[in-house]
Amino acid sequence: MKPASRVFRPARRATGAFTLLEILVVLAIIGLLVSLAVTNVGNLFSGSQKDIAKLFVTQSLQAPLNAYRIHMGDFPSTAEGLAALVATPANRADRWRGPYLQDSKLPVDPWGEPYQYRYPGVKNKNGYDLWSKGPDKTDGTDDDIGNW
Repeated sequence: MKPASRVFRPARRATGAFTLLEILVVLAIIGLLVSLAVTNVGNLFSGSQKDIAKLFVTQSLQAPLNAYRIHMGDFPSTAEGLAALVATPANRADRWRGPYLQDSKLPVDPWGEPYQYRYPGVKNKNGYDLWSKGPDKTDGTDDDIGNW
């Protein structure tokens, strides 16, 4: 008997692998998604900066200014400004019990600018005006963020 002859078949190409074109398409899609995410993160961050400034002018400084008013009899004048919350006013040192702000330093808005203060207020006739100049860092524009 003759031994069974072996039939040699050509090697098959693996069908489960990705082609170069498929890999490039996936990389292009990932690049597109990353670019969209980066641009939207910038928009989300700028929105949160505005929210932070709004919270600060409407709530965070309200308690220190009211404590100052209770001790001193009135809010700081426009000339004294917010500096009266961290340093003794020259003409009223006997009643001042500050500093009224933590860390004894004046706050700055999310864009690195000092908050603006006016008393008596122009927009709040019965109180004070407190505002941030906003992202454009210019006073009196539409993007100002105030307690009014």
